Amino acid sequence: QLQLVESGGGLVQPGGSLNLSCVASGKTLEYYAMAWFRQVPGKEREGVSTISNTGVGITYADSVKGRFTISRDNAKNTVYLQMNSLKPEDTAVYYCAATGATYYGGDYLIRNLRVYDAWGRGTQVTVSS
Repeated sequence: QLQLVESGGGLVQPGGSLNLSCVASGKTLEYYAMAWFRQVPGKEREGVSTISNTGVGITYADSVKGRFTISRDNAKNTVYLQMNSLKPEDTAVYYCAATGATYYGGDYLIRNLRVYDAWGRGTQVTVSS
């Protein structure tokens, strides 16, 4: 069974940076497309970024384009989210997710939570002065 564990969250000032990591165990990630989602209390979970199993196909939500970078290291079974120029509105719990439905494009994967087979428990990111 695939298990995901996120880390790297914390408190950062506006304009600062954080690098989130998602480490997988139980199965190799090379057969999974991966994604980062985020959620604030009272709102739906929203897609932030997706990356194909090969790392070639990458999608970002408009709200994070130019500021966030997703990457993966299949040899380390790890996916990353580098977050720069953070804003208070980026404050949320960030979740890592994996799907074996690698035939879907990034635009579909970033909008459809139901296709994901595994989720991490999340890591809190707070952007505040």
